[in-house]
Amino acid sequence: MHDAYLVHAMVMHKRLRPTVHRFRYPVFAIRVRLSALERLNGFFLGVNRWRPLSLRTRDYGPRDGSPLLPWIRRQLADIGLCDQGEVWLQTFPRVFGYAFNPVSFWYCHDTAGQLIAVLADVNNTFGDYHGYLLSKRDGTPIRSGETLVCRKILHVSPFCKVEGLYRFRLAEKPDRMLMRIDYHDDAGELINTSLSGELQPLTSARALLAILRQPLLTVGIVWRIVWQAFRLWRKHVPFLGKFPPPATPLSHGQEGSS
Repeated sequence: MHDAYLVHAMVMHKRLRPTVHRFRYPVFAIRVRLSALERLNGFFLGVNRWRPLSLRTRDYGPRDGSPLLPWIRRQLADIGLCDQGEVWLQTFPRVFGYAFNPVSFWYCHDTAGQLIAVLADVNNTFGDYHGYLLSKRDGTPIRSGETLVCRKILHVSPFCKVEGLYRFRLAEKPDRMLMRIDYHDDAGELINTSLSGELQPLTSARALLAILRQPLLTVGIVWRIVWQAFRLWRKHVPFLGKFPPPATPLSHGQEGSS
């Protein structure tokens, strides 16, 4: 098993009402083993240092630059889950120093290698963030294709209220991933979102090719958010403005699973 993977992925977003609005575009992400972070520094990828692709620990979890693995293990222990297995972080890297991550996923395993929790680490464009720590009610492993549910707490879009819930459905294979997030407000299903892609071991050659193909990856993410917001406004979707940030930085998504 490798310590880092490159994820060639596709983002899909579809709003169902009051008008249908859909877009789809390619991205790339990296998935890294947190226990191996110190070994990942190389020519193209750096951890807490500048490289063409980089990760900064202050962008995740407690946002204070402290080590990430002890932090997430404390969160797992707090809800009675195994805290000694491997944890993988999938995220959009900083590209030439710049990053914006709408959501990063922490895949948390037990000592037998079974997935027991997923942390959806969400940022909005206003500088607010919140972590949704998802697990099954009984603490048993999360099987591919299962759905986990949590209440929406963080304001993300000025075209949505802070109400309702998210349904996360993940499917994992050795070389492919899928994370589907369906948002339901008080009137029912509103937005379908998915991130799907192929995992390849991260090498210098693959990192260089990814940069050459999408040198403005993270700038493009912000630009697309702005552009799609403009398109929604043009379609007369009600603009609701900004809601206050959440009172706590982390919530445990154990309201239900199916």
